[in-house]
Amino acid sequence: MSNLLEINNVVKKYGDFTALNNVSLSVPKGSVFGLLGPNGAGKTSLIRIINQITLPDSGTILLDGKPLAPNDVEHIGYLPEERGLYKSMKVGEQALYLAQLKGLSKTEAKKRLKYWFDKFDIGAWWDKKIEELSKGMAQKVQFIVTVLHQPKLLIFDEPFSGFDPINAQLIAKEILQLRDEGATIIFSTHRMESVEEMCDYIALLNNSNKIVDGKLDDIKREYRSNTYQIGLKTNNSSEVKNLLKQKFEVSNTDFRMLDEGLTLNVKIPKEDSPNNLFSMLANHGEVQHFLEIVPNANDIFIQAVNKNS
Repeated sequence: MSNLLEINNVVKKYGDFTALNNVSLSVPKGSVFGLLGPNGAGKTSLIRIINQITLPDSGTILLDGKPLAPNDVEHIGYLPEERGLYKSMKVGEQALYLAQLKGLSKTEAKKRLKYWFDKFDIGAWWDKKIEELSKGMAQKVQFIVTVLHQPKLLIFDEPFSGFDPINAQLIAKEILQLRDEGATIIFSTHRMESVEEMCDYIALLNNSNKIVDGKLDDIKREYRSNTYQIGLKTNNSSEVKNLLKQKFEVSNTDFRMLDEGLTLNVKIPKEDSPNNLFSMLANHGEVQHFLEIVPNANDIFIQAVNKNS
């Protein structure tokens, strides 16, 4: 898969403070790329550079194989965390104005706005002022304005802020649909459950440095610990637990079976096979639960940041 965006050795300093320290990333075309990190890690600085709001001190950025240029604003859609709608302007008037700034004619902008306003069932909002809308309602308008010009690259910074769960799911569905239609998406959030649902690739920044980067599934394999959650129906729980301790690393688990039995987390050596653990359990009772504990995005985030810090 070729890359839509390539960031090469970008450095950004504010006085004596280094916001980005030789950061390099490649964002594949047609993917959702999670840009993650604690507050102050450098995410916002990088997003501002991609949007040409500010410039890097050194390093290069390529969009579709070419150096990022001023007219590339027409190929990028940006939904900032701090929303930027004019509160005293009417929704329709403002949406038309912002669409034309992105290169759309008034006629084409009206056509596309009608499609999105009908899709979100918000046609009645056209003559309302932004200040008359709830935060979630204004968020929908901002989302529409961001995607309206059908850019190659979409950047969403905390896109679910202000949404209730139903509308957050609606926007998540639309983002994935845009990806499936060919858009490339950079997605910055602190909601790790959204990363699990949506991201194909992730990069994790901490203290101005990139510390994790790659396909999410590959990173999960790297962070896996060969630990299995087991549930065994047996009349000899203490005996089986002692046998397991002799061969494996054993710890308690939050999992509970409906029937009485033994529930544990069991970590096996890398050179061992889970089949050996399963067979051992089967020889001492009825295996009712056997599941590898795969690290999720939240686990990876915490482990990587703690290790780097």
